[in-house]
Amino acid sequence: MKIGLIGLPRSGKTTLFNLLTGAKVATARYDTGRAELHTGVARVPDPRVDTLSRLFTPKKTTYASFEVVDLAGIAKGERAGLETKDFRDADALLHVVRAFEDPALGAPDPRRDLVDLETELLLADLEVVDRRLERLVASIKKQRKDAEVKEQEILRRLKAALEAETPLRAVELSADDAKAVRGFTFLSQKPILHCVNLPEKSLAAGPRVVEQYGLAEAAARPRTRVGWVSAVIEMEVAELQGDEQQAFLADLGLKEPAIHRVLSDCYALLGLISFFTVGEDEVRAWPIRDGTRAQDAAGTVHSDIARGFIRAEVNGYDELVAVQGSFADLRAKGQLRLEGKDYVVRDGEICHFRFNVAK
Repeated sequence: MKIGLIGLPRSGKTTLFNLLTGAKVATARYDTGRAELHTGVARVPDPRVDTLSRLFTPKKTTYASFEVVDLAGIAKGERAGLETKDFRDADALLHVVRAFEDPALGAPDPRRDLVDLETELLLADLEVVDRRLERLVASIKKQRKDAEVKEQEILRRLKAALEAETPLRAVELSADDAKAVRGFTFLSQKPILHCVNLPEKSLAAGPRVVEQYGLAEAAARPRTRVGWVSAVIEMEVAELQGDEQQAFLADLGLKEPAIHRVLSDCYALLGLISFFTVGEDEVRAWPIRDGTRAQDAAGTVHSDIARGFIRAEVNGYDELVAVQGSFADLRAKGQLRLEGKDYVVRDGEICHFRFNVAK
């Protein structure tokens, strides 16, 4: 899974990228219109993984993760960078919205910046639609093909929505229609998390950013979330460890680093849940789409396991923790279930897949 990090210049976007991925990309540059892209991997914090690791003391502990791509700041009217393929291939967008004073830009206006960025996404998609419609008109004049006529009808509907300033993620499409336009990788169709980047003095207002900055309309859109972070403060938090970090968070009135919530919001935005595999070698969280069948979940571990799938041994996280990781106790209690290939794996379940691949 891939998250595309986007924002207007000087929004704190690259600082957030560094926080998410542990990278050290320079943040001082104020260039726009570049196609420069930075990539990294973000681990999704999960206290359940920590607990399972303590129970099984494995050689390796692996958290769920996703790729993050950081695009150069997109100034109003500068959309060239949005054509970058690695960015367009993102599964969802994380939009960093400035809510702090900046000497070069003046007072913040998150609602204005959110609208400006969304407008650039709409216009970028409209350009793609217009180019394709021009080619379709010429092609249909030469030879009328049912598939092209159908595509033309769908694109005209999407064009009307874009011209009405409606993001395509808010347009309902049938499964067949969605499949027909999937290859266009429309930016305004992707799920989006608008993350308001607050100054330290406004941390207490974090849970109220929607009301404070008039973002209710955006927050109510389909496949859209509004969150918050203070990237500058999070950089300080990240430099501390253990009790020192906890004391600093307590002084700020935070239960955990806000960046953890941003990662969790991204995970939820992608419609993901985690199941776990445990043992002496490794405790691991596996990200899957909510609603995934057991056989398909097995395929995320290895394609051979899915191909030779027999059954899945499944138990709940709370059940396993209650018996201190003893599968023998789970069996004695009748809490270790055998499930077939069509069983829908639920968040937090521990799975062991039985399989057989004939040579």
